[in-house]
Amino acid sequence: MKLTIDDVRSRFIEHFDGTTGSVYASPGRINLIGEHTDYNDGFVFPGAVQQGMIAELKPNGTRNVRAYSIDLKDYVEFSLDDPKGPKATWSRYIYGVCREMMALGVPVEGFNTAFAGDVPLGAGMSSSAALESTYAYALNDMFGNRAIDLMTLAKVGQATEHKYLGVNCGIMDQFASVHGKAGNLMRLDCRSGEFEYFPFNPKGYKLVLINSCVKHELVGSPYNERRLSCERVAAAINKIHPDVKSLRDADWVMLNEVKDVVSEEDAKRAKYVIGEKERVLTVCDALVRGDYETVGRMMYETHHGLSQDYEVSCEELDFLNDVAKEEGVTGSRIMGGGFGGCTINLVSEELYDHFIQVAKTKFKEKFGKEPVVIDVVIGDGSRKLC
Repeated sequence: MKLTIDDVRSRFIEHFDGTTGSVYASPGRINLIGEHTDYNDGFVFPGAVQQGMIAELKPNGTRNVRAYSIDLKDYVEFSLDDPKGPKATWSRYIYGVCREMMALGVPVEGFNTAFAGDVPLGAGMSSSAALESTYAYALNDMFGNRAIDLMTLAKVGQATEHKYLGVNCGIMDQFASVHGKAGNLMRLDCRSGEFEYFPFNPKGYKLVLINSCVKHELVGSPYNERRLSCERVAAAINKIHPDVKSLRDADWVMLNEVKDVVSEEDAKRAKYVIGEKERVLTVCDALVRGDYETVGRMMYETHHGLSQDYEVSCEELDFLNDVAKEEGVTGSRIMGGGFGGCTINLVSEELYDHFIQVAKTKFKEKFGKEPVVIDVVIGDGSRKLC
């Protein structure tokens, strides 16, 4: 059931003296291809989705933020001037955004807020980025006269992850959340910040997520270890090729040159990233031609790399990918940071109903529960609702 303004407003009124404020929304995202390339300065190809976060905010005349999570039924109050901030993980996203916006010169004041989301938590659809983007956009509108540009707002969300949650993520999730445009995917160069919209209306195909319901949690996960592996290989290559600053600049010859000085594990991580860099560009060219068979083939190659070389998959996701392949699905892969979450599937319309039924049945037979099916509709980015 789709989240509405009234779902949030009714709780805001209930918790904050019957008053109302301004309502903002930001979406979660899918990523067609280009996983773990953003923090390697590479290319990504995301799109915003219709599911997201909705928050109501109203200044309260103090230096305190009073926040209520509707989904968690939890309330936290913190001072904007407290250098440590609150302990609850969900509230640290809001606290971090406030502190980062203040550092940019936005005169943030205390406010009351309630929020909720319909992005499935842990599904790899970036519910955290949707939350960060909602509050960054809202504070820019309420206190900053919209002086901060959208890319900087995305960087506010990224900095929040880095400084307040300990997740050294790239920029893709926040970028997609603030820049989303209905009916379009976006190719982002994570080094330059340049991006281009690609109309995405694949005739004869559907995009669908199948959520394994294995909890996806990047805080405290091996996510940061993968990033360090990439940085170690890039540093080794840099000693031979000083122009190489990240794996974005590396190629297969360069990786082969350092295979004896980096660990086998680090070399496997780099192998995936260099291959993924090439796959993103191949997919872009294929979409321009309307060649969805090539898009699908690249998706399967990405899954193999994420599973075998980057090792961020799990038994449930590999099983769903195998089922997709067996049933003739055009493309399928793990989506998001990994360690659980969804597969994203490009399915021809004539196979769609059969594939969904088979995937549900086989998954339940093996794991004792049905996966959750999430149809993808590409939506708009951060915005004020009322």
